[in-house]
Amino acid sequence: MTVTTGTETGGENGGRTGVPKVHVIGWPIEHSRSPLIHGHWLQHYNLPGTYTKKAVAPDEFERFIRSFGAAGIAGANVTVPFKEQAFRLADHADAAARAIEAANTLWLQDGELHASNTDGYGFLANLDAGAPGWSAGERPVAVLGAGGAARGVLQALLSRGITSIRLTNRTRQRAEVLADYFGAALSVTDWEIRNEELADCGLVINTTSLGMEGCPPLDVDLSRLPDNAVVTDLVYAPLKTELLKAAAARGHVIVDGLGMLLHQAVPGFEKWFGVRPEVTPELRALVVSDLEAPAC
Repeated sequence: MTVTTGTETGGENGGRTGVPKVHVIGWPIEHSRSPLIHGHWLQHYNLPGTYTKKAVAPDEFERFIRSFGAAGIAGANVTVPFKEQAFRLADHADAAARAIEAANTLWLQDGELHASNTDGYGFLANLDAGAPGWSAGERPVAVLGAGGAARGVLQALLSRGITSIRLTNRTRQRAEVLADYFGAALSVTDWEIRNEELADCGLVINTTSLGMEGCPPLDVDLSRLPDNAVVTDLVYAPLKTELLKAAAARGHVIVDGLGMLLHQAVPGFEKWFGVRPEVTPELRALVVSDLEAPAC
């Protein structure tokens, strides 16, 4: 999909000749903390540019993407429900986006739309930071959930050479679709026996929305899990989910989901603004404070 290039975009890293303008696009989008993250980096590195939320109705998405050049938009983050559509609209998609056929990061280069998916990168960077040396080795990895978030996690695990992934989902058919897509390293287990399947796992990952504020709880019994296994949850509101509390009480190393949100933002910021930012304790504290702020 060729995009007519405006005066602010095009060329390497957007080839900016003016102030880069970037949006995070979704429907709805009010919940997004991405402007807080990118705004912090813009200020910290003293860079020109803007990063704002943009609610785009589903029937307006393609038109909005095609208007990037004329509107002087350097690129965008894309969230639900547009990741698959963004991938299909791109002229060029990198290996990460192609692996899961979904994109969360878009940028213009030489008048053409490029796409990436940084979810897997963010997941691994967060896990590496929170549980150094976490490698499951020869032990299986248990992945709970088979939605869009699971796709990025599965691609990331396979990129690290994980050869045994036990995928379980409340709707088995959705898990089987992913197993067919990603190949022999994945085996599907029934949701009803999810606790038994943890017996020899080295890593447990919750990719579902269960346990998120406003959602039903995640019912998982960790008593069969080896003592030295790592437990991580992609949910970050609340920051310490019931799953992570239970794991910590048993002495497991735990990794919350906030770091994935922070790390997945790094590659896009570099594409749009020309500087590779760092995920620092200061940034994390800023977002935690926002998460803990009263809703009204």
